[in-house]
Amino acid sequence: MAVLAIFALSGIFAAWLAPYDPYRADLEGSLAGPSPQHWLGTDELGRDILSRIIYGARVSMVIGSISVAIGVALGVPVGLFAGYFGGRFDLLSQRVIDVLLGFPSIILAIVLVTVLGVGLVNVMIAVGIVSVPTYARLVRGQVLSLKTQEFVEAARALGAGTPRIVFRHIFPNTLAVLIVQTTLQVASAILSAAALGFLGLGVQQPTAEWGAMLSTARQYIQLAPHTLIFPGLAIMLTVFGFNLLGDGLRDALDPRMKI
Repeated sequence: MAVLAIFALSGIFAAWLAPYDPYRADLEGSLAGPSPQHWLGTDELGRDILSRIIYGARVSMVIGSISVAIGVALGVPVGLFAGYFGGRFDLLSQRVIDVLLGFPSIILAIVLVTVLGVGLVNVMIAVGIVSVPTYARLVRGQVLSLKTQEFVEAARALGAGTPRIVFRHIFPNTLAVLIVQTTLQVASAILSAAALGFLGLGVQQPTAEWGAMLSTARQYIQLAPHTLIFPGLAIMLTVFGFNLLGDGLRDALDPRMKI
C-alpha cells in the first residue's frame, strides 16, 4: 500500500510535485544523464524524465482503474446470472467466454485497439473487455458453489425471492474473492496498457505514459539507457505493489489462510 500510495499521490498532485513541465522541450539538454538539475535525466527532446514519470503515474492509474471497472461491470453480472440460473444463458455466455479465453490477452487487446482505434479511451475499453472473461468465470464458479450451501436453501425455504437470494445472500459472499482479483487485475491492466503503448497502439505522444516512453527510449538504449530504465522501473514497482497488495488482501480476507 505504501508503494502504491507514492504513485497514486504523485499522479494526483503531479502539477505540484513535478519539478518541470513534462512537455517542455530543451533540445540543447537532450539525453542528459541524471544530475542535480534533472534527477532522472532527460529524454530525446530534453524533457525531464522524472516529471514525465510523475505525470505518467496519473495516466497509468486511470487506465488501470477504469479498465478494471469496465471488466467488473460486464463480467460480474454475466458470471452471477450464468452460475445461478444455468440453462441456455449459461451455455451461450460460457461459449463466448471460451472464445475470448482462446486468445492471449495481449493479442486480444491489440485486435480490439486496432478495431476501435488508438487513444486513451479505446485502450481502457480494450483492456477492460479483455478482463471480462476472468471475472465472469471467477464469479460463476463462486456462485455454483454458494447456491448449494445451507444458508441459501434456508433463505429459499423462508420464502426469499430470487433477487434477494442473488443480491443479498450470494453476491456479498463473492466479494472477498472479487476484491483480491480486482487488485491483481489492475496490475495486469497497467501492464497491458504499457505494452500497447510500447507497440504504438496505446496512448500517443506527447502524452506522458510509461509504455510510450519505453517505446521511444528503445532507440537510445545504448546511448542513454536511463531513458529506458526509469520508466521500466516505474511500471515494475507499480505492478509489484498491486501484486503484493493482492496477496495481502487474500491472506486477510480468506479464512482458510488463517488456519
